[in-house]
Amino acid sequence: MLLSPWQRILRIGAAWAVVSAFVFPIVYWLTVAFKPDRDIFSVPPRVFGFQPTLQSFEEVFGISLGFEHGLEVLPGGGNFYMLPRLWDSIVVALFSTALAVVIATLAAYPLSRMRFRGQHHFVFWVLSTRMMPPVAVAIPMFFIYKNFGLLDTYTGVILIHALMNMPLAVLLLKSFFDDIPVEIDEAALIDGASRFKIFRKIVLPMAMGGIAATAVLCFIFSWTEFLFVLTLTQTSLKTVPVVSSTFVTSTGTAWGNMAALGAAAMVPAFVFILLVQKNLVRGLTLGSLKQ
Repeated sequence: MLLSPWQRILRIGAAWAVVSAFVFPIVYWLTVAFKPDRDIFSVPPRVFGFQPTLQSFEEVFGISLGFEHGLEVLPGGGNFYMLPRLWDSIVVALFSTALAVVIATLAAYPLSRMRFRGQHHFVFWVLSTRMMPPVAVAIPMFFIYKNFGLLDTYTGVILIHALMNMPLAVLLLKSFFDDIPVEIDEAALIDGASRFKIFRKIVLPMAMGGIAATAVLCFIFSWTEFLFVLTLTQTSLKTVPVVSSTFVTSTGTAWGNMAALGAAAMVPAFVFILLVQKNLVRGLTLGSLKQ
């Protein structure tokens, strides 16, 4: 249906309004990271028209970024030194995502292709484990981790994040595998291929888009998870969402430092999405194979 010029203008305007509503908070947060303290609390707020500074980033990452002094490491890193915590988040998110996606892929393919009694009930049970609020299992998991010596370890946090992401990953990947025609499997079986070879050589490459989409969701959930890290870690390991709470002190909230850490925390997530962007776009159109 052809649109009139006014309808096109209204549609484009509405699209820009929606995009601006989502982008403006991010842009404003980024500007806070570069503002000196006096401009952060100015009334009315100054979105632009301020003298940018890298002081907040210097305090968060423990390095001197001033062009007049060059790049140098600051001794001690300051009170808000968060570079090791950013590394903790990257390690936990990457390894928990890889573990969840690998196990979920191996579980989703049989669920998509095999038929057995009570299959629908089993799928619902998998989904129901994700419905349980994390606070209901945080304290029991603390005592289990304490008995097994997993408190305050990478292994413990990676396992709990992978476990948290597993149900959603299984159901998402099952839906992607369902979109791949089963006739492809049957033709390969007639040609003498084994089930595992069909999965590895044929189905898995065709489902890479869905796997990428699932990996992005798992990464974001792990990157932003708060409660389990707060409960199951002490001093050796903390992720970005947990250490962000330390910027609230008895003398006030260090908004500049918090904004600098938040701005830096966006980068790994964007980089990860860019790395899987090609397969991610394929995953959005995977259902077209049925047509």
